[in-house]
Amino acid sequence: MKRLFGILLTIFVLVTCAGCGGGNKSAEQPKQEVTQETGDKVGALMPIGLTEEDYKRWTENIAEYEGQPAGYVNPNKIIFFDNINSMIMALKGKQQIARFSIPKTVGNYIVVHNGDLKLIDKNYKPILGYSMAMEEKNAATIEEINKAITAMTEDGTLDKLIKENIIALSGADPVATEIPVTAGADTLKVAVTGDMPALDCILADGTPAGFNVAFLGELGKRINKNFELVAIEAGARGSALSSGRVDILFWVIGTYDQNGNALPYPLDSMEGVAVSIPYMMDSRVSVTLK
Repeated sequence: MKRLFGILLTIFVLVTCAGCGGGNKSAEQPKQEVTQETGDKVGALMPIGLTEEDYKRWTENIAEYEGQPAGYVNPNKIIFFDNINSMIMALKGKQQIARFSIPKTVGNYIVVHNGDLKLIDKNYKPILGYSMAMEEKNAATIEEINKAITAMTEDGTLDKLIKENIIALSGADPVATEIPVTAGADTLKVAVTGDMPALDCILADGTPAGFNVAFLGELGKRINKNFELVAIEAGARGSALSSGRVDILFWVIGTYDQNGNALPYPLDSMEGVAVSIPYMMDSRVSVTLK
């Protein structure tokens, strides 16, 4: 397990090193920046199972656990959005929000595609981990996925997929590819949102593409499953799973310390589900107007 997190964290550094900035938070941070960070309205994609008050409590818990002043991560007002496009439009409209919080890999992608936006990278903690989730009755399948993720990490396949489908693109749109189909294998319906590019990316013509397709294609071969992609808004992921519209969520976000240990404050909070180990780690940034 430690090896898994070590490799994933190394991959994360490769993905984000070109845009790294800020450094570790300390008491010497100017008070003026704290006021600027806490006095605005901040957008966020709707987490699973969290209200606005839950989200603010989450930021306070994280700040206390990580030894950071709550002001660095706890804004006065959270505005939730169901998808990334509406959040970007709200930011550019200069009325609803002053910035929005997003994983750094996604933030890098967004600023490449929007020349009027920039990152605010203050080394926010904790680290985010992307995992897959199914209803608890399918815990055995999640265990198969865990074994496959571990094997893909140890043999370098996961590293290769991330480099080819995220790092090498440098923010450019990925090329659409098809997920291989295994004759006679069971099919799982997977929720894809397009709201975590280039991990979960849907092209302008509606075709899912990028890391999700490449990862699921390799995963399907290893666990002998076929995957059918179902477009779901990010805010509807939880209900899509519980209603049976989909069998599995491609990404749910958990929180981890710098050593890869899971913290007791997941960002996506669900009951009655089985969650896989992370297949990639990331950090948090904000996106704002230049």
